[in-house]
Amino acid sequence: MWWRVDPKRKRRARELRSDATDQERALWRLLSRYRPKFTRQLPIGQFYADLACREAKLVVELDGSQHIESEYDAERTRFLEAEGWTVIRFWNSDVNTNADGVAEAILQKAAECLGGTHPQPLPSREGRKRRPRLR
Repeated sequence: MWWRVDPKRKRRARELRSDATDQERALWRLLSRYRPKFTRQLPIGQFYADLACREAKLVVELDGSQHIESEYDAERTRFLEAEGWTVIRFWNSDVNTNADGVAEAILQKAAECLGGTHPQPLPSREGRKRRPRLR
């Protein structure tokens, strides 16, 4: 049988989403309401992206101090870029001190990857006058 994502990898992605770090949860709260749509723990090849936007082919990695000069991270970045993804990395400490700024930088990069479309569309009722409700 053929699956888009191997069931074992899908199960592992779900586990990673359940065990998300505080920084991943904080960014997710900020990014999940915007478009283009982001997803958490997306399986790509043998790796899992912390946050990813399929439409923009953008991967966001959140790293702690254990990732300083990590060869594994360098290998992951090479693989993802070879697959056509853009990879941006932020330190967990950046998210702790300025989550809004990190989210804004991510949305700007997504817009750049999409060719300049605005990552936060205007509300659908912008500029409309409100009509009274009929009872």
